[in-house]
Amino acid sequence: MISKDQILFVLKKVIHPEKGKDIVTLGMISEITSGEKGISVILEPERSNDPFIPSLKSSIAKTLKDAFGPDTVISEIEIRPKMIVGKQQKAEAEMLPGIKNIIAVSSGKGGVGKSTVAVNLAIALARRNYRVGLLDADVFGPSVPMMFDSEDYKPEVRRFNGRDLIAPLEKYGVKVLSTGFFVDPSDAIVWRGPMASNFLKQLMDQGDWGSLDFLLIDLPPGTSDIHLTMVQEVAVTGAIIVTTPQDVALADAVKGIAMFRSDKINVPVLGLVENMAWFTPAELPGNKYYIFGKDGGKKLAESMDVPLLGQIPLVQSICESCDKGSPAVLEESQAGNAFMSLADELVLKVEKRNAELKPTVKVQINN
Repeated sequence: MISKDQILFVLKKVIHPEKGKDIVTLGMISEITSGEKGISVILEPERSNDPFIPSLKSSIAKTLKDAFGPDTVISEIEIRPKMIVGKQQKAEAEMLPGIKNIIAVSSGKGGVGKSTVAVNLAIALARRNYRVGLLDADVFGPSVPMMFDSEDYKPEVRRFNGRDLIAPLEKYGVKVLSTGFFVDPSDAIVWRGPMASNFLKQLMDQGDWGSLDFLLIDLPPGTSDIHLTMVQEVAVTGAIIVTTPQDVALADAVKGIAMFRSDKINVPVLGLVENMAWFTPAELPGNKYYIFGKDGGKKLAESMDVPLLGQIPLVQSICESCDKGSPAVLEESQAGNAFMSLADELVLKVEKRNAELKPTVKVQINN
């Protein structure tokens, strides 16, 4: 058995090319496991887009085999980038204390694929080795359970430190809670605003989320009590707005951006996602047909000084895969790659937001 101390000592030989110091001194070693299955190392680079990550992984494997023999089994070298977190969010997070970044996923109107984007984005972040949760706050039309093929999932309630905690579904590396887990899929949800808001607070407060790098909150379309409840109860790191290139969708997206930017709410808008940006037939993957208009989201982003996080094509596989509970991001495809790129862009915008803007605080609304 090779001890952790022995492994750490050996890894001091691995030097970061840019910083000129070893990865142990730089604090990049997050976790080491050594057992019958071999040696596992988790790295936490300061930047998610550190260009030296591939060479560092190769150097780690070579250094360990040189030290402990060529037959040494390296079971895994995992990358888990560090996230910059606003100090105020740590201090004020009575609710969701173990979550580094809370991201609202919103849209001005329904039918633009907001939940599809939220689900695929959450899984994409998990595939990048972040710890991710997804809260389906679209109380009146919860579609997340179907996209995870988990409509029959019924959350257990665990007792911990004198509190009842709701156990999320864990699938594709994502922790998920949805209103849909608590009601029959065929039943209509007829709740007044206060009932819906209280249920959302219960899912946030009693969800057994643990420690997460990201919690994505899939909001209902438009602007409502649910939005106000969210920003009053938790410190939201930032919001992303989902739209299509269609003029009617863009007009409502403007309202969504304006809501988050208003003086009373003042939540940073991290960027815009243009969904259904073009249609690509499966038999002609190189063709683009702009059936909802061309670059409407891109032009809106430029006019409102909002980053364009990504353009997601309209392909049949996205719809089919979500309906089957196996989202498109799980596959190596044009759509899957688009969602992975969207996740990478979001991480960069969150890091920039947390480094440059004031720390996140909860919103105080008196009337």
